[in-house]
Amino acid sequence: MTAALRAIPAAAAARRARPATAAAGALLLIVLGWLVVYPLLLVLVDAVRTEATGAEALRAAGGWTLEYVREFLRRPTEWRALWDSFWISVVSVLLAGAIGIPLAVLFARYDFPGRRLLGAVIALPAVLPPLVGVVAFLFLYGESGFFARLVQAVFGLETAPWRLEGAGAILMVHAYSMYVYFYLFTRAALLSLDAAQLEAAASLGAGRWRTAQRVVLPALAPALTGGALLTFMTSLASFSAPYIFGGGFRVMTTQIVATRLNGENALAMVETVALSLLALAALALFRGTDSGGYGAGGGSAVGAGTKGTAPAPAVVRHRGARVALAVFSWSLAVVLLLPHLTLLVVSFVPLGTWTTEAIPPAWSLANYAALVGDPVRLRPLLNSLWLATLATAAAVALSLAAAALIVRRRVPGRRALDLLLALPWAVPGTVFAIALATAFSVWAPWFGRVVLIGTIWILPLAYLVRNLPITSRATLAGFRALDPSYDEAAASLGAGHWRTLRRVTVPLLRPSLMAGATLAFVTALGDFVTSIVLYTYDTRPISLEILASLRQSDVGVAAAYGVVLMALSAAIFALGADWGGAG
Repeated sequence: MTAALRAIPAAAAARRARPATAAAGALLLIVLGWLVVYPLLLVLVDAVRTEATGAEALRAAGGWTLEYVREFLRRPTEWRALWDSFWISVVSVLLAGAIGIPLAVLFARYDFPGRRLLGAVIALPAVLPPLVGVVAFLFLYGESGFFARLVQAVFGLETAPWRLEGAGAILMVHAYSMYVYFYLFTRAALLSLDAAQLEAAASLGAGRWRTAQRVVLPALAPALTGGALLTFMTSLASFSAPYIFGGGFRVMTTQIVATRLNGENALAMVETVALSLLALAALALFRGTDSGGYGAGGGSAVGAGTKGTAPAPAVVRHRGARVALAVFSWSLAVVLLLPHLTLLVVSFVPLGTWTTEAIPPAWSLANYAALVGDPVRLRPLLNSLWLATLATAAAVALSLAAAALIVRRRVPGRRALDLLLALPWAVPGTVFAIALATAFSVWAPWFGRVVLIGTIWILPLAYLVRNLPITSRATLAGFRALDPSYDEAAASLGAGHWRTLRRVTVPLLRPSLMAGATLAFVTALGDFVTSIVLYTYDTRPISLEILASLRQSDVGVAAAYGVVLMALSAAIFALGADWGGAG
């Protein structure tokens, strides 16, 4: 399709920004503004509004006050929590990069036995929901975990040899769960390199290091920036690891929840604003240093501009080196799979049968039977399934409508629509949970506020908002890659907009829609950050039931929930890949 032919539908679409289309764009802009921006603005207002009553309120001019801001600035604990959030995120980026980048180079550039299978195994932490990963680490490396018990048994110690707690434990979990971002991004960039560029550099006399410096690194820069951005923002928003392993060490996400539990709601609003500002400043900094096109939505520029064939992996010919490389890679795979295997093993341990032994003395299916046979334990599983399904369906529908208006109809305000779809990705989940709790705990319909707290609708709404960046990035990428001449052909055959969308556009977009939907579903299925703020007993999801089981020392049931969650996530990814690939 020529550029001229592509330009015709675009111009026609621009001309077709008819009143009905423009009205649809304006309506969607209002809906997204209400869902994404309005709750955050209410948090900002509540941070500078007095909670006092009576004479104290009269002293606060007009009900507005900076007292809580001053209180935030006065307390060393607040500054320490904000600083700890920042440096933990920076170190997480460094650790994740130190693990993920060499692995990407190894699996993209060298050929050795089992490379393809191991390449998939290396990415497995991506399917481990955050809370489940934390629990698996607890069972494996915690003071009552496998390794601690093994060391106790070997050396005859009476107490656990260590405590998995504090900043070190948080960084350990972050490094394990987030190196995947660097690995996947860098590997994709290496596989997208143009071999002709490398050959041209060699023919000009450039050595290996000069080629790496002048050709390879600039080509990898967008991928490295994207991996660093995703790792930093995920670490900044991390709640599960600091909550379980933090102990006396607090980052801002756990500080916000602790402040709310203490009843200091206004101060929690100031903390929420402070964390949001830090996240937005980091996003702006990364975007300022990004030369490859990573935007707020994390869109990838990997491979952009490449036209040639990717370089073939170098075959390791020395027998000893091949064996050493294979042994190292398989050993690494076993280490990476240990958390998954640990969770599986613990899920077969009956309650109260594993005390001081290094290996559990009894095994049974009792924990799984309890999940299925006990309606109280089955309910969180069913809750998570319907909550994730409803939120994902709504997020996909909104993203599809927005992408059609942005890409095809080119409605006025499309840049604002794009920004609103990406904004929840830049704001930590705890912040959004607090914002939604603030917005939807008051009955004031004329001001866009209704009471959803305590109802079954607040969690699907929270998951929907959090999933919008995931589904919208995939859908927008699919629309932008779609040849607009299909729409023109359908229109020339007399098909209306809805018929074209249903019979032509959606089938062609199926791979993108399935990719976004599966990732959004799995994210919602394992959500813990927003759920812990907004759940009720009747809508408690799996993640909260895992936490409750851990608090009751019922580790077998907690592990069984984790295994079910992990299996569901893997099954959804497999189904999504299958259905999406068939499109």
